[in-house]
Amino acid sequence: MPDSVDRLGPAAFVRIPAEAVVGAVVLPALPRRPRVAVAAGCGVLLAALTVLNALDMGFRQYLGRTFDVVLDWSLLGDAESYLEDSLGSATALAVVAGAVALVLLLFVLLALSVVRLTELLARHPGTARRSTLTAAVAWVACASLGLAPAAVPLASHRTVTALRGQVHRVSDTLRDEAEFRKVARVDAFGNTPGDRLVPELRGKDVIFTFVESYGRSAIEDPVMAPGVDRMLDARTKALARAGFHARSGWLTSATYGGSSWLGHSTTMSGLWISNQQRYRTVMASDRLSLTEAFRRTGAFETVGVMPGVQKGWPEQKWYGLDKVYDAFRLGYRGPKFSWSTMPDQYALQQYQERVHGKRPAAGKGRMSLLILTSSHQPWAPVPRMVDWDRLGDGSAFKAMEAAGDKAADVIADTARSRAAYGRSVQYSVTALTEWLQRYGTKDTVLVFLGDHQPIARVSGNHASRDVPVSLVAKDPKLLDRIAGWHWTDGLRPAHDAPVWKMSAFRDRFLTAYGSTPGPKRN
Repeated sequence: MPDSVDRLGPAAFVRIPAEAVVGAVVLPALPRRPRVAVAAGCGVLLAALTVLNALDMGFRQYLGRTFDVVLDWSLLGDAESYLEDSLGSATALAVVAGAVALVLLLFVLLALSVVRLTELLARHPGTARRSTLTAAVAWVACASLGLAPAAVPLASHRTVTALRGQVHRVSDTLRDEAEFRKVARVDAFGNTPGDRLVPELRGKDVIFTFVESYGRSAIEDPVMAPGVDRMLDARTKALARAGFHARSGWLTSATYGGSSWLGHSTTMSGLWISNQQRYRTVMASDRLSLTEAFRRTGAFETVGVMPGVQKGWPEQKWYGLDKVYDAFRLGYRGPKFSWSTMPDQYALQQYQERVHGKRPAAGKGRMSLLILTSSHQPWAPVPRMVDWDRLGDGSAFKAMEAAGDKAADVIADTARSRAAYGRSVQYSVTALTEWLQRYGTKDTVLVFLGDHQPIARVSGNHASRDVPVSLVAKDPKLLDRIAGWHWTDGLRPAHDAPVWKMSAFRDRFLTAYGSTPGPKRN
């Protein structure tokens, strides 16, 4: 069984497995009781590897990487929550129950199958020896000649390879944890005094915004790009008429298809946070986040608006946010749009009324962190823009949600998913830039970016991990300070615009706006 969807096909199963040949030699030679026990154990091992292969296929499709047997079990709970939010409790329960039953059945059937085959070989030793010898000779011949119809080798040792790969992954994970702790302790700005952090932004209204699943594919994929590109060009012109100018580039995200918090924390920490263990390590550390840098100055109020947060969020402390508005603190009385708890336009209006529209303490600026969610999969139903003065408590969205596409109809349809994804990105970016056009001031500095690419079913099996990033402001001096970045003018980065690792953004931003490294800490 292959470990990725794009390799799944009949040719993958028409092969001669070396492990079966070895088993056919060894197992029948054992006394009956040990033979049955060993055969059942081999069946259980095959079942375990099959489950891990299936998880690898799912993780490659949704997260662009293989399943980590040490770290990723906790993400299965998140997957269940996603299904419940997207398809409803009953459907999620049925899917989970079906998956558990299938796994249990797989373990039982494979154990029984290997025992049965082993006993069959033991009862017919002559035929078994001749057949095994024939299979062994065929395997050696196919391996020597490199026979691989449909690019799949006929001589296979997939089980051993998969087992060895799992062992190496576990070893790499454990080693990575120790090495990353050392890297995380080295922080150029960790000991920088507050008065030497972002001095060029004092008194400004700085807003960092992550747009869910806003990836390079939205701007360059031939199916999705035309609508998104027209929107970006139109919004660039609209912002210019309001006195705002933008520059844009690319960042390579530490995650793909999901696990948005890894992208958020990578951007804010200046560290490559590509798995859950690294995330936990950073959240428990005193590593300076970009948002904490503003709080440390004493010259900024720091606020977070997180409509996707629906439970306790202890990460608030590491991010250095004085106050956080989660899904339950924004007064929304409308319907959920699948996973998204509320449309981005509503969340932005509440940000305006509860935060941005109020003056910070005398002499202070404000730094805000916003996480927009309307472009989160499964992209059905997708909200539409309404008159800003009619948003109210969100009840106006009830008819829109009821008339929209159903998540169950879109989630497994590639063509509809891609079209809906493009519309969702257009909606989110339009809502954000209309808010800026409507409420932004001469002191507003908006940085917005994607957290990761959409899943492979939408972006393709070989898409990059790049996401767009834009900086928008009225003050030309603020844009002049990033002239050396060579970003593209406007909201749409050119294909050949600079590409940085997402972890490089924190230090480049701090340096561009006057921060100086403090005494080294390690």
